Amino acid sequence: MPRTVTVGLDGSPESRVAADWAAREAKLRGLPLKLVNVWEPAPTPIAQAPLLGPETRQQWSEHIPREAAGELRAAHPEVEVLVEQVTGRPAEVLTDAAKDAEPLVLGSRGLSGMGGFVVGSVGLAVVAHAERPVVLVRAEEDTSGTDSGVPAPRPVVLGLDTTAPDDTLIGFAFEAAVLRAASLRVVHGWNEPPYIAYGMPPDLALNAQIGAEEAAAVSEVLRPWRQKFPTVDVVEDSLSGKAANHLVDASAEASLVVVGRRIRRSALGAHIGPVTHAVLHHATAPVAVVPHD
Repeated sequence: MPRTVTVGLDGSPESRVAADWAAREAKLRGLPLKLVNVWEPAPTPIAQAPLLGPETRQQWSEHIPREAAGELRAAHPEVEVLVEQVTGRPAEVLTDAAKDAEPLVLGSRGLSGMGGFVVGSVGLAVVAHAERPVVLVRAEEDTSGTDSGVPAPRPVVLGLDTTAPDDTLIGFAFEAAVLRAASLRVVHGWNEPPYIAYGMPPDLALNAQIGAEEAAAVSEVLRPWRQKFPTVDVVEDSLSGKAANHLVDASAEASLVVVGRRIRRSALGAHIGPVTHAVLHHATAPVAVVPHD
């Protein structure tokens, strides 16, 4: 099937903001935008209530994507907008929709009074099970940009684990930077020696040596990617401390934060990972979660 930038739309303010972000992403990628609205039939006792009959609820649900599609076509006339309405459980339908998405985009409520996301159960389930990239966009996302409607080229931020670098994850980040004509900031976190936990004074020479080795590892991983994408300005940040904290800090100036999720097909079920989980809940920029083996 042809690729599309796909967005889950339920009529909420956060999904409307996500749809606008997805439309701009579709323009960057030269792809159609697909709005997916999931109609979940109510249980029989509720559906039979006089004011909540199934026909009334379905008609209202069908109105949401039609209205949103009209607004998006007017705001982004160069983007082809498709509408798909599916009956079923939202998490399952959207996970299935991600198979043909480039990427799948979902909205998330911002935390009141502070930066970060409130990721609902549907969003977490989709992120944990989808095998294609999923982008979470906050309801408060700044959609302002240049006169052409393209957001200002703030850097793309990539969270990099040098012990298990993955080509799918790194490639997605470089391509996102190319699409945005933006720089790529690569953030890597490393742990200081355990003597810190015992209150012992730091060994500055040892810390400097470890820092140099970690920075060299980052450069080694990125060397072939710099050659493959010579036009991308790459900034390497190898920092001591928790990677999640550094990524959240970097998100304040980012257009997109890219993190990975290892695909696990086992009885243990899906797992997001502690760094990605923390970034999803606290980053202030859109977050792309890229699944990989």
